Parts: sequence; C-alpha cells; structure tokens
Amino acid sequence: MKETKKPAATEKFCCISKFKVFLLASSFAYIAKTMSGAYMNSMLTQIERRFNIPASLVGIINGSFEIGNLLVIAFVSYFGAKLHRPRIIALGCTVMSFGCLLISLPHFLMERYQYETALSPLENSSSSMSMCLINQSQSFTHMEKQSAECEQTSGSLMWVFVLVGNIIRGIGETPIMPLVISYVEDFSKAENSPFYIGCLQIATVIGPFLGFMLGSYCAQLYVDLGFTDIEEVTITLTDARWVGAWWLGILICASVNLLAGIPFCFLPKSLPKEGQASETELLSMRNASLLQERSETQAKRKMREITKAVYNLPVICIGYFLGGFLMKKFKISTIQAANIAFWISLIEYLIYFAAYFTVCENSPVAGLTVSYEGVEQVSYMETTLLADCNSDCDCSVKVWDPVCGANGITYVSPCLAGCTASDGTRKYTVFENCTCVAASGFSSGNVSAVLGQCDKEANCDMMLHYFLILCIVCSLIYSLGAMPGYMVLIRSLKPEEKSFGMGIHTLASRVFAGIPSPIYFGALIDSTCLKWGTLSCGGEGACRMYDIVTYRWFYLGLPAILRGVSYIPCVLILLILKKQLKSSDGKTLKRSPMAMQAIEEQND
Repeated sequence: MKETKKPAATEKFCCISKFKVFLLASSFAYIAKTMSGAYMNSMLTQIERRFNIPASLVGIINGSFEIGNLLVIAFVSYFGAKLHRPRIIALGCTVMSFGCLLISLPHFLMERYQYETALSPLENSSSSMSMCLINQSQSFTHMEKQSAECEQTSGSLMWVFVLVGNIIRGIGETPIMPLVISYVEDFSKAENSPFYIGCLQIATVIGPFLGFMLGSYCAQLYVDLGFTDIEEVTITLTDARWVGAWWLGILICASVNLLAGIPFCFLPKSLPKEGQASETELLSMRNASLLQERSETQAKRKMREITKAVYNLPVICIGYFLGGFLMKKFKISTIQAANIAFWISLIEYLIYFAAYFTVCENSPVAGLTVSYEGVEQVSYMETTLLADCNSDCDCSVKVWDPVCGANGITYVSPCLAGCTASDGTRKYTVFENCTCVAASGFSSGNVSAVLGQCDKEANCDMMLHYFLILCIVCSLIYSLGAMPGYMVLIRSLKPEEKSFGMGIHTLASRVFAGIPSPIYFGALIDSTCLKWGTLSCGGEGACRMYDIVTYRWFYLGLPAILRGVSYIPCVLILLILKKQLKSSDGKTLKRSPMAMQAIEEQND
C-alpha cells in the first residue's frame, strides 16, 4: 500500500510546485511588462527632445502601444484559453523584447545629438567679444550651413521606428494579463484566487517602481554616452534641450522581458485544481490531517515572509495586498466587493481635488511670462521677445539658449539679454555688459548672466512635496478598492468566458481610453507651449517652455471630469447587482421554506 501512495503524493507535490512556479513566473512577467511600460512613459520627454517632435505626436507614439493591444486582444482572449496558455505567454514576452529592441534602433542609426545653441562661435574663446557683432556676422553663414545640411539629415523620421516598436510591444503584452488571470482562476481555490491575484497586482507596482528608477538613472546620462565628451556639453540636466540615454534602459527592458518568458516554456497546459486530492489519499485520514497541518504551517510562514517583504514597497502595494487578503479573509461577496470598490474610489476622488491648491507660478522669462521690465505679461508673441535694450543686436527670436540674469530673470538667449561681451568657455561662460539686465532696474552694478534658466521659487519645491504626499495618500486609498473592483469583473463571468471577458474589458479600455487619451492630452499640452524649439531646417520642433499655470488646469481638470462621468455607469452596475441579489434571495426562499424559518428565528 505504501508503494501505491508514493506516486500519488509525488504527483500532487509536483503539481503544487508547478502552480507555484507559474505564480512566480507570472509575477516576474508582470514586473517585466510594467517595468518597460513605465520606463517608456518616463522617457517620452527625452524622445520628444531627441526627435524634436511636438507632444501631440509623442501622444500618438504612446498610444501606439494600445493599438498593438487592440490588434490581437480579441483573438488572444478567445482562442488563448483553448491553446497552451503558458507557451503563448512566453511568446508574448519574446515579442515584447523584440519591440523594445526596435524602439532603441534609431539611436544607432541617427547622427549624434545636436542642440540649439548660440555659443558655437565662442566655444574655444576665453576673451571678451561682442555678442551683437557675432550674431550679425555669423547669422547668414550659419543659415546657409543649416540649409545645406537640411537635405543630408536622415533622422527626421526615425521616430517611426519607436512607433512601430511600441506597437509590437503592445502586441506582445496582450496575452499576459488575461491568460495569467484565467490560468490562476482555473487551477486555484475560489477563496484563494483574490489573494493570488492581489499578489500579482503588487508585481504591477514593483515593475513601474523599477522602471521609473531606471528612467531616472538613464535620464541623467547624456544621450551620446561614450561618444561625446561631457565637458563639451554646455547644457545641464534641468535644461529643456537635455536628452538622456533613453535607449540604454529600453535595451535593459528587452533583456528582462526575454528572461521573463523562459519559465513559461516548461509549464504544462493544465494542472489539477489546487487542493484537489486523489482517491487513494482520501482513504487515509491520517495523511490528510498531516497534509492540512503542513499546508497551514506553510501558509503562516508565507504570511510572515510577505509581511516582512511588503514593508519597503510603495503604499500602493500595501493597498493591493490588503484588498486581496481582506476579500479572502472575510469571503466578501460580489455585491459587497462592488460597494467597497465604489465608495473607496469616490472618497479618493474627493480627496484628489486638494491637488488644486498646490499652486506654482510661471518662472520669470523676459518676453514670455514677464516683460523686460519685470512686469507680468498678459500675452506672448514673437515680437515681445524684442525690446529697446536688445534692438541694436539683430537677435534671432527662434533660438532657445536661455541665460539667467543677475536680476533673477531668464532671457531666451544671450543676445536677447543684450549681452555685449563674454568670458570663459563652454558651460563656464559668463556673459557681461547685458543691457537688458541693466534696463530691468536691478540696483547693483552686476549686469551679467550665466548659462541656463534661473532657479524657480522655493514655493514650487514645497508645493511639489505637498503634491507628492497627496498622491501617496490617494494611491493608498484607491488601491484598497482596486482588488474588490477587479474581482467583481472576474466573478461576473462564467469560468469558460473569463479569458474572453477579460480580453473584451481590456479591448474597451484600449479603444476608449488607452489610444485616444495620449493624443488629446498631447494636443492640450501643446496648446500651453510658450516657446517652441527650432529644427535645423527652420521648422517647429519640441516645446522648450510651457505655461505651467494653464498646464496644471489641464493636467488636473480633464482627469477629474472624465472620472466624474465614469461614476454614472458605476451606479448603474451597483443597482443591477442589488436587483440580481434580491431576485436570487427571493428564489432561494421560495425553494427552501426552512431557510425562511431560520431567518425569522434569527431575527427573533
């Protein structure tokens, strides 16, 4: 008898191990896909500057990921559950890796990055010289040189590689979420699946955390890392012309996605239901008791380990974890989960409006946000960049090479600041005898300017801290209701329709939110631009400075309106669920008179 039990026990042990391997592999796949997504989002500004394109076009590039999802989501969701799900997930991870490689390709095909600057004639000189005379003598030869190079440049359409690569990345990401969720739902206990899915949702927070950290690091590295001497670069990290090594992190993401797909190649198409015991094992109560005791011990140990590991993650991880754990602990029903998700979301939505009080004013830039006398400016036109103090310099209003005057006002270029002399080289250049600095009424005799924009007011840094704290609070509250809301969707579907239903839900999200939102947000952001960059051929490039007051109203206002409208169908869903609950309770009571008697006795 012992020899007959051993294979069954071994088989069950292997099945449990494979399910755990699937959960771990799925967590890594979630981290990989969200890491690359977060990294791409953090690099959108760098891509905008590198390819010198407007925010609306960047929005199309960002939305192209959703287009890739849209192309295959219905097919994958319907047929994916009928095929070998782990291998399809592995294929998706591999396709995502290829998409990331394609995104990084333009860096190796384009010429070295060249930014707008008025310092090219001054780079190798440390003696004083007249800025105005240089501007006049060099302007025509510089324009002729640019026109000659215009036809030779090959980097103008390289952003298409990023667009296509992002579409392919979206195609690869499509099967991961719906097939993982359906696999977990099919082979786990009903009371355990919210906890498992909650743990997977934690991975979707770890991924963005790693992605943004990687993006922060790569943004501090110059784009032509290893090919350009950083000492020759006259711009700094805070300059609107700075471009970080956006391509480096995407190569790392490609490697991570490729590794994430490997474990799925060795997992089976199906597994026994979690906790399902063989007939041989059911005959032995002693073995069953020992197995249960061992399982409870492992669950307690796992809980202790998870509690220690959540500790240092962002608060949103805690929210996802608690949401899934509380649903498992209290066996929350579908209608209860719907109510919890609705009211928690509504509370967070109301707290969100406190962000409107985190106000930061525009930086003082002569001719853009303030006049050359330092008075607040009502409107901006290119002619407002010219004033009496720089009228003799014949300055170009297209060039963006900002300098900070000793009066605390930023000027679009040294020439527009009226500077007639300079001293130093490259990033250490100091511009002197700046007539516009003197004309602003600055009392001391220092009328010089240095490269770069002036620092913002200390109030802006304080408001940023308040805004980040508010975001943390809102994220924690919202994440507490995320898992209950997610389980309402899953539990409303039949077992054989879960994968397809999840796919349709994702499809609707892509069509009505994922694809259009980056485009119209990008268009709104473009409408707040105060100063556009200039392409080498004279066309309009990336925005160099935004009206942050108007930007703030768009950034906070549009999501508030869209979220407010979204509560209308939420209320309808609650009413439908309550009606279904009453209907099912009524049928149960009619079929079982003993249930009615038990309820009456309980009320007594």
